Amino acid sequence: AHRGMSGLEMENTASAFVAAGQRSYFGIETDVHRTADGEFIIIHDDRTGRVAGDDLPVEGTDFDTLRGLQLLDTDGQKGRRDLMLPTLSEYLGICKKYEKIAVLELKNPFAPDDIDRILAIVRASGWLERTVFISFCLDNLLHVRACLPDQPMQYLIEQRVPEDLADTLTRNRLDLDIDYHLVTPELVRQLHALGVRVNVWTVNDADTAARMAACGVDYITTNILE
Repeated sequence: AHRGMSGLEMENTASAFVAAGQRSYFGIETDVHRTADGEFIIIHDDRTGRVAGDDLPVEGTDFDTLRGLQLLDTDGQKGRRDLMLPTLSEYLGICKKYEKIAVLELKNPFAPDDIDRILAIVRASGWLERTVFISFCLDNLLHVRACLPDQPMQYLIEQRVPEDLADTLTRNRLDLDIDYHLVTPELVRQLHALGVRVNVWTVNDADTAARMAACGVDYITTNILE
């Protein structure tokens, strides 16, 4: 469930996570950023404008200010007091309550000590063994790999398939999380032969989902499909 069940509730909110938890999704995906004062908060974009109206830089704003924002509902209006940016612990708690895999994207490059603190929060939640870390930033994943040799992780890819992708994945024991437009049956077969699992994003219609399934992908990330 991409950013929770974001086709029904405002993305990356407790409401979206609960909506996904109450359905048959395998896991719940979300995004974590570091705030200006070194805390962690759940949001996808680098700025808050799209989801809150009030346009603040996430990593340049303190946690309390970000937490105090009332988010827009899916109709673009404000009014629901429950719509706020969640903490990492709140997200993990919802995944744990509904027994869903936590698919946690490390947004933007993190300093190693920040990743260490994120890992400590996930470990303290009791949900580390059921958390998959994903990131576009390979260095983020390599630090997690150094700390957690057996942790499930997926390398995010968009725009093009790098020539050295298979080597990068196998050498670092990473799975793949790729824009579905780049997927071919040949790519999936090649990676499966190397023991690499393939996740695709973001698929929101049944025909595309069927085509991805026919390609043999292992996971489909979606805003709304059930």
